[in-house]
Amino acid sequence: MAVPLSGPWLSSPSVSYDTLHGRRKPLAVALASAPPLSSTTIQIVGGKASRLSHKEGASYSKILESSKGEIDWADLDTDLYYWTKPLRPVQWYPGHIAKTEKELKEQLKLMDVVIEVRDARIPISTSHPQMDSWIANRKRIVVLNREDMISTADRNAWATYFARQGTKVAFSNGKLGMGTMKLGRLAKSLADGVNVKRRAKGLLPRPVRAGIVGYPNVGKSSLINRLLKRRMCPAAPRPGVTRVLKWVRFGKDLELLDSPGIIPMRISDQAAAIKLAICDDIGERSYDVVDVAAILVQMLTKLPSVGSEVLHNRYKIDVDSHCGKTFVQKLALPLFNGDVNQAAFRVLSDFRKGKFGWIALERPPKE
Repeated sequence: MAVPLSGPWLSSPSVSYDTLHGRRKPLAVALASAPPLSSTTIQIVGGKASRLSHKEGASYSKILESSKGEIDWADLDTDLYYWTKPLRPVQWYPGHIAKTEKELKEQLKLMDVVIEVRDARIPISTSHPQMDSWIANRKRIVVLNREDMISTADRNAWATYFARQGTKVAFSNGKLGMGTMKLGRLAKSLADGVNVKRRAKGLLPRPVRAGIVGYPNVGKSSLINRLLKRRMCPAAPRPGVTRVLKWVRFGKDLELLDSPGIIPMRISDQAAAIKLAICDDIGERSYDVVDVAAILVQMLTKLPSVGSEVLHNRYKIDVDSHCGKTFVQKLALPLFNGDVNQAAFRVLSDFRKGKFGWIALERPPKE
């Protein structure tokens, strides 16, 4: 089922904000006042872009964004809400996560500093809604991993947002090791007071304990391996590889706890769940790949840094006035003999590899 994107009820969508996690949620009042849906055609509004080279990456996105202006991210979130409403809910909660969550809560009590790793493309969607209560008053560092997959404008926006919140933020690329040494120094500096207090009590100093937590497949284990400069923790580009808590030591003065990805038992925000699926931060069995790829196409068409022309240049298929699922079906005919699942995987894979440019799917909420 598709819904119309244009109309008076979307001109000024009512959106509420979760101040703890920055999540956008349409208000129930707005939903109640919306007129009945009568159209089954999605009207895609897309910008135009020049031919994209994969190597141009972030600079290309930055030029387009500055020339075309900012997208209204609140409007996009509202669109996402309606796009996902008729779909099968995305839910994924492997058995090992419940046990891990219980153990992690106990281990966090021993932490001097908590390092929360998020996906730089979707920092809001990869923030666990209970993380603040688990961390309590402990010092915290938010790491936006995969910084190489977003534009400079995206990076600056998030850096400014966390600075205003008074939260320490670090950007990293776990695969190449960029930002890992700075992260290690930051963790030690935040916990310097631990050994000052121990010496005052006549106790010997001990290593700083840092727990690394976050959603599945956001790069926690890769970050540790790069920090240690050797493979100490199993890592692979799919969710659910790490299944047990593991302590590793970095030098003489820092101990790191690698933990399996933790995710809510039930994801109430389905717009966030779709973004997790798009970025491969949730198990494949939890979602319909064609539905997810279709929504990705609709999102990309509305982003000024991509637009309909970039999609057309890559796939030679016109997306104007077509819904995302129709685009995937058309792509399947010449490339995969009509196999829409393979076509959907191709679109998702191209996004994950940066074939459309380096772009984030979220920006900080307006204050």
